[in-house]
Amino acid sequence: MHLSELPKRQPAVVEAVEDRSPNDPVARRLRELGFVHGEDVEVVAAGPLGAEPLLVQVGFTRFALRRVEAARVRLRDAKAAA
Repeated sequence: MHLSELPKRQPAVVEAVEDRSPNDPVARRLRELGFVHGEDVEVVAAGPLGAEPLLVQVGFTRFALRRVEAARVRLRDAKAAA
């Protein structure tokens, strides 16, 4: 599952950020923001028009991400990670 598909308030764990090209700047920035293997993540809210942007919490920090950016973050179920 990808972060863009995660239902609101369902906890998950980051598996990986997918690179679309060598030295992908978007994937690198997501990892710098804390979307790294093993981090807890959940979608807190979604915008009113087309559910954009997504308000995402990773660890204790919240970010607004476009769905296209969130689609790069691969997840695993929080229960499976425990």
